[in-house]
Amino acid sequence: MTVELGRFGVWHPAQKWTPEVAAELEQLGYGTLWIGGSPAAHLRDAEVLLEATNSVVIGTSIVNMWSADPAEVAESYHRLEASHPGRFLLGVGIGHPEHITVYSSPYTKIVEYLDALDAGKVPQDRRVLAALGPKVLKLAAERTLGAIPYLTTPDHTRQARELIGPDVVLAPEHKVVLEIDDDIARSIARPYIESYLRLTNYTRNLRRVGYSEGDLADGGSDRLIDDLVLHGTAVEISDGLTAHLEAGADHVAIQQLDKDGPDLLPGYEALASVLF
Repeated sequence: MTVELGRFGVWHPAQKWTPEVAAELEQLGYGTLWIGGSPAAHLRDAEVLLEATNSVVIGTSIVNMWSADPAEVAESYHRLEASHPGRFLLGVGIGHPEHITVYSSPYTKIVEYLDALDAGKVPQDRRVLAALGPKVLKLAAERTLGAIPYLTTPDHTRQARELIGPDVVLAPEHKVVLEIDDDIARSIARPYIESYLRLTNYTRNLRRVGYSEGDLADGGSDRLIDDLVLHGTAVEISDGLTAHLEAGADHVAIQQLDKDGPDLLPGYEALASVLF
């Protein structure tokens, strides 16, 4: 049973999810709710959201291969599948060398982890892989339902689709700020992006799609910030999100950044009114 992601979903770090928020976003029409960060192997965070909702898909983005034992992850997957059939999607990934004490041969680690999930009988079409570069994108196409790129643009989506072909799920994440003032929007977005610009996996990929060293310096150029964090009215932002679909994405995971505190539901309501 292949999961149906819908055209748009919501991505939040695990600590921002509550059962109430998940239930309201499901009612707004979002197809998948993504748990960001590094959910633990027991997958209790996903279980809580599954229990609070009725039909929306719950995905992880991502279970970290270095910290979550694949055998335990497989057991947890089967527990969730038994209780909520067809509604959980296991997103896994390698993380970043800057965050891991022991980080060697990452590609080999990914292959071994997927082998372990195979041994644990996690179906290929019920797992997705965090992928940015060509080698891991191809692996995602060969060994999983598809790829969940993070911190990308429609240009990357277009290149990824050409690489993996038409029959593999491609579900990028994109950040947004519902703010029409350019300076205010960038002041919200830049601290988030600056933290990612310290991670070589992302900077390497951004160079690959055409950004210069100047774009990556000093917290990111205005061009880079505007491309990675859409801002404006709900209609303007929806146009930017839809650009991913036009470039070949099947689904876009929307991450709204904090503007006026932790209550982001009004923003997702505004986006839902134009996306659905």
